[in-house]
Amino acid sequence: MQAPLVQIFEERYRELRPRAPIPPLDIRFRRFTSLNTTIRLREGNLHVRLSDLLEHAPETVHHAIAHILLAKLYKKPIEPTHADRYRRHVSSEAISKQAEHIRQTRGRKRITTPEGHFYDLNEVFESLNARFFHGLLGRPTLTWSAHHARRMLGHYDAAHNTIVVSRVFDRPDTPRCAVEYLLYHEMLHLKHPVRVKAGRRCVHSREFQAEERLFPQLEEAKAYLKLL
Repeated sequence: MQAPLVQIFEERYRELRPRAPIPPLDIRFRRFTSLNTTIRLREGNLHVRLSDLLEHAPETVHHAIAHILLAKLYKKPIEPTHADRYRRHVSSEAISKQAEHIRQTRGRKRITTPEGHFYDLNEVFESLNARFFHGLLGRPTLTWSAHHARRMLGHYDAAHNTIVVSRVFDRPDTPRCAVEYLLYHEMLHLKHPVRVKAGRRCVHSREFQAEERLFPQLEEAKAYLKLL
């Protein structure tokens, strides 16, 4: 239990709900694999769980976290100053590096296989690497997802240097251009890492978007993805 942190949450609670009694607070830091922050109201008690990566953040950031969590819980407007202060802190180079490190050391990546029933991701990668990257991209770990995910069709996990493609595409009626486009998109993330500019994460830079438009069957692939 962090006594100063309880006081901070109580101050922010009074601001948001001046006439409501402050419920008992249980605030704990946890060894999460990311910058998780959660708040739940259970049996009249507020349970707050924060990533231990935030334990030594400046007091102003703790105030921002308290305001944001309480505002979300009670459906109140989030003050831009608090949102900006928290965003700038977690997007800073130091915190970003620490977050990446704990993802690598604490997180576990479920790897299945790059060889599907109809498409081999290793083969597709090498074909795209030769066609678009002069064969210069180092091959990360490639794997089909464990489930037939339709919400996350593909993603590149920089912490584990892994590209995951949804198994929903490993079937005979999937056009090759769709699989190639998904893998090509994630390969561009490998080539153009996420950057932080003015406190904001830039995931798809101009260079990224320009190269994505070079994929010759871009419109055909996107049209297929919309059908899922």
